[in-house]
Amino acid sequence: MPNVTYTPTLCVILKVRMVNQLIKNNVSVYEERLLKSFPSDLAADLKAVISILPLNQNSIKLCDGNIPYIKDLINSESINILLNGENLLIPHRIYFDEPDVYFENQLNRKQKIILNCIYLRHHNGYIRESRLKDLNEANEYWSIPFTIQLLGEYVFEILEVLDKHINNDTLENYCKFIEENPKYWKKTESRMISYWNEYYRYVFPKLKKYKGFELVKRIKTYRYHTV
Repeated sequence: MPNVTYTPTLCVILKVRMVNQLIKNNVSVYEERLLKSFPSDLAADLKAVISILPLNQNSIKLCDGNIPYIKDLINSESINILLNGENLLIPHRIYFDEPDVYFENQLNRKQKIILNCIYLRHHNGYIRESRLKDLNEANEYWSIPFTIQLLGEYVFEILEVLDKHINNDTLENYCKFIEENPKYWKKTESRMISYWNEYYRYVFPKLKKYKGFELVKRIKTYRYHTV
């Protein structure tokens, strides 16, 4: 084997190659995790969505203008749920930026819904709120795991948007999801109460006046009258 002289230039080239390979490996892991977040029959549309996501960009934009480097663009924790008997693993949080608007506009309706669902797991609450607004007309059952998760989170403005999504067109799907995931539903309801107690009790002294409680009650009332 010939001797190799590791000049500064060669070292830089090797380092760049190594970094690129690590990024490529991480992107494959991210793609695999996202594929496990939706029903298998959506795989083709989901792959089209994944193809426009900036999964190779670890320097992300924050709302304060800072651009930090994030090692893992998808949080290691997952939300384990059932959907039509199929086990799904939805990321607890994602950190990659939104895709280029041009490429997003090329997606069809189903793909745009998938994209919006993915960004409901984004760390930035403003992005979650914006993407939820884009889902107000969506009533696909597979979108419910993403929207119902927001019911057990702490951003009040998102609950106000969710209020429009939990309506007569979607309540049946919410109830169906709860039937499949009773333990998850109890945990979500408990989290809603905990966040009210921690952050909003001084604004809404009575739990029944809190938006999160109103939404839970709406779902439970519909379920009671339809079972």
